[in-house]
Amino acid sequence: MASSSSNPLRLLNDLRVRAVLYQVVAVALVVGVGLYLFGNVSRKLAEQNIATGFAYLDRPAGFVISQSFIAYESGNSYARALLVGILNTIFVSVFAVILATTLGLIVGIARLSRNPMLSLLAKLYVEALRNVPLLLYLFLWYALIVAVFPPVREAWQPIPEVFVSNGGLIVPSLRWSPAHSGVLLAALAGVVLAFVVAGRLRRQRVATGIERPAWPFVLLALLLPPLLATLLLQPDLVVNWPEKGRFRITGGVQVTPEFTALLVGLGLSSSAGIAEIVRAGILSVGRGQWEASRSVGLRDGQTMRLVVLPQALRVIVPPLTSSYLSTFKNSSLAIAIGYPDLVMVSNTTMNQTGQAIEGIAIFMLVYLGMSISISLFMNWYNARVALVER
Repeated sequence: MASSSSNPLRLLNDLRVRAVLYQVVAVALVVGVGLYLFGNVSRKLAEQNIATGFAYLDRPAGFVISQSFIAYESGNSYARALLVGILNTIFVSVFAVILATTLGLIVGIARLSRNPMLSLLAKLYVEALRNVPLLLYLFLWYALIVAVFPPVREAWQPIPEVFVSNGGLIVPSLRWSPAHSGVLLAALAGVVLAFVVAGRLRRQRVATGIERPAWPFVLLALLLPPLLATLLLQPDLVVNWPEKGRFRITGGVQVTPEFTALLVGLGLSSSAGIAEIVRAGILSVGRGQWEASRSVGLRDGQTMRLVVLPQALRVIVPPLTSSYLSTFKNSSLAIAIGYPDLVMVSNTTMNQTGQAIEGIAIFMLVYLGMSISISLFMNWYNARVALVER
């Protein structure tokens, strides 16, 4: 007589076996539906003589992109055009997050001010920005920039070699070379090294109780890598000065009105939500922390910076992650005001090649990858600032 454990049907009574079985069935269903859809789409595309695959990425794009953070010409490939769109999306999102975080922190603290006028102004700022669709604000900022500033031929020159017009802000720039890129990477490495040195010195101070000035070592860690890179690579410091012609301004680097409108729109809109997150985080810290800090002689500003905000971070960081993700995804509204982000470049590519599925797949993968990267980084930071109970 066979034992009960040897009967395969008896294994279904095991919760762990059932859990694995359900996951296998779910994955099989997803894969099956995916294969069916892929086969169906491939058959329909073949019937209409539409090419598939990513070979089109090597072909010349043939269209101009108004703003690019890397060298790009219309004769470059579709792959490089998509790279320009990806970088444009990343740059405007990063600057918008920095702007939103700075403004959100200031407005969030101002909401709790004992000055009624300041608190009221902060509340009006939050309510005005949270209750109006972002798309309308993008149109507003873009229209203001185009309407307020003069045309290019009458560009303002607030300081020498800097021009402001409805075509954007133009400032002098360096003639970029690979040596400059090397120095820039070394400067970023210096920032990381400075954080590492500061953390190590702080841990040593906590462990030994000996107070030593840390700033000379942090400053040395910050400056040493770019100085060494400058000595080794010797980049040329040739300035590309802007020159005003009859119809346009050549040279320099240009910040377009589309970039500015998108940056301001995204930054201000996100800052309103971040202000409420900061306010909730500060209110979560007990009043006893304020009273204890004042009893040892700390001023309100020192209490906020040294006592309250570090404790509020454990409440602030999780919703802040959602706000950063929304800011990054909302950058896709750039197409409404003509900023050449990833979606706009992909749309142009799809219109020219007719390969819509590949184009949509590319920008879905890019947004998915960037969102997961932001989540992983913020989760890591959240673990660093979380309270550790013993």
